[in-house]
Amino acid sequence: MNVLVVNGPNLNLLGEREPAIYGHATLRDLERAVREKCRKLGWKVRFFQSNHEGAIVDELQAQRRWADAVLLNPAAFTHYSYAIRDALLAIQVPTAEIHLSDLDARAERDEFRKVSVVRDIVAYRFAGRGIDSYLDALDAFAAAAPR
Repeated sequence: MNVLVVNGPNLNLLGEREPAIYGHATLRDLERAVREKCRKLGWKVRFFQSNHEGAIVDELQAQRRWADAVLLNPAAFTHYSYAIRDALLAIQVPTAEIHLSDLDARAERDEFRKVSVVRDIVAYRFAGRGIDSYLDALDAFAAAAPR
């Protein structure tokens, strides 16, 4: 299986940005953990991170024939990017929506976090477990993979 991991805005600052919410692990740490899990599963993985909505859309489109699964952390784009939503619908690759923090719990303080414009079109949604949210998504795809 080929897995595309796409991370949205500000995830390049993991480990520095609000560690009380996002933890001390860096994006490199996250990629290392996902790469190791994919290696154990015998899967290939590619990573992409951008702070720009259009770049994420471009990458999803560019990798649509390579990827068998997408792990997408749209970050702030979660709440309003219909462009990313439309790209996911267009590429028709099974996708897991990933979040390091628990958006539902954070929505009690930040009303805008209640909305995910991709929630209803993804195969899976994992949130609130830090890097383990990504690993949980890989487990879900592995459980669903034909044997």
